Amino acid sequence: MQKVKSELLLPAGSLSRLKTAILYGADAVYSGTPDLSLRLKSSFPLEHLQEGVDFVHNANKKLYLTLNLFSHNKDIEKLTLFIDTIKQIQPDGIIISDPGIFQFIHERLPKIPIHISTQANVCSWLTVNFWKNMGASLCVLAREVSFSEITEIRKKSPDIKLEMFVHGAMCISYSGRCLISSFMASRSANQGACAHSCRWKYKMYLEEEERPNQYYNVQEDEKGTYFFNSKDLCLMPKLNEILSLGIDSLKIEGRNKTEYYVAQTARVYRKAIDDYYADPSTWNSTKYLEELNTLQNRGYTLGFFEGIPDNQAQDYNDTSSKSDYRNCGFVREVYDDYVIFELRHKLSKDDEIELLSPYQFETYKLKLAGIQPANSKKIVDTLSPGVTNQAIKLPIDKEDINLFPKYTVARIKIK
Repeated sequence: MQKVKSELLLPAGSLSRLKTAILYGADAVYSGTPDLSLRLKSSFPLEHLQEGVDFVHNANKKLYLTLNLFSHNKDIEKLTLFIDTIKQIQPDGIIISDPGIFQFIHERLPKIPIHISTQANVCSWLTVNFWKNMGASLCVLAREVSFSEITEIRKKSPDIKLEMFVHGAMCISYSGRCLISSFMASRSANQGACAHSCRWKYKMYLEEEERPNQYYNVQEDEKGTYFFNSKDLCLMPKLNEILSLGIDSLKIEGRNKTEYYVAQTARVYRKAIDDYYADPSTWNSTKYLEELNTLQNRGYTLGFFEGIPDNQAQDYNDTSSKSDYRNCGFVREVYDDYVIFELRHKLSKDDEIELLSPYQFETYKLKLAGIQPANSKKIVDTLSPGVTNQAIKLPIDKEDINLFPKYTVARIKIK
């Protein structure tokens, strides 16, 4: 039976992605400072972070700040500065995995809600109750926990919030506790610098003991094999079960993903969640899955939802996207009958793009009679994004212009 209305939690790796997530229906976002969270490439300087928090709070939504690295001695001296950051920007919670950092923050800021990160590998109600007794307000359950286990955890841990991942990349190791990147590229996944070495192309050979230096190729395919390449997590087919259980927060992975990814996952999961609450008895995942398939993805899997996954959760052939759609760009400025649209994909005359309004689920298809660069009156046949934030003037009917505010995204089907 439904206990709570689940929160939709989106990643915010930059200020524009934060605003995009809120625009498209996120209840909350999570972000971090580059040197004190597990995303070293996060483009969030402090002044942007403050603007982001203010933006979120003005929309009556929430922002959680990540501090989910595993600390080394060199990190400890930064924690006092992090305390100052928390006091200044006033986030709605801190995401932590390291017990030492948990104690450091909890002693100095006892009123700030602390969320236990997936990096802490919480897999049982015993561990959930441990963190509750330590003072945590929420536990993010590890991706390796099955739904039957989650159901038992919810029953035996009723007085603490639970969060689970419903969409995003899967780690072939243990919720990010991986050393492959450290050995292969000298970049630590546990310090936020994963090189995703598990998804590289490998060739495998066998050497028979009595025939030294004679190698036998295990994989006959000339491409090699991607033997660590997990498909992406997508629990949309099981979302009704998750919502009926009353999980407090549903998390989308991807702080390094594009604005399009943030917009589309927020848009689709928002619609699916709202439709479920409006009428659980007729809810069906089909139309939402069709939309999620437009995202670049490695193929989808339920992960550990039904127990240990079989080999169908892996793609041993390649890591390329299974989608025919690509991120086309986003609206940068809005005028009476046109928008300035920043490109993320090459556009040509007669291309059809699909604008995804945050205010309606149906897509808005627009065929391009020509391409007009934003800073020119000249009409051209093709234009590529380049490296200078190339943008075009995109005409929109006046009666429809309000459907496409700043940060509206669009996609294009590749030929």
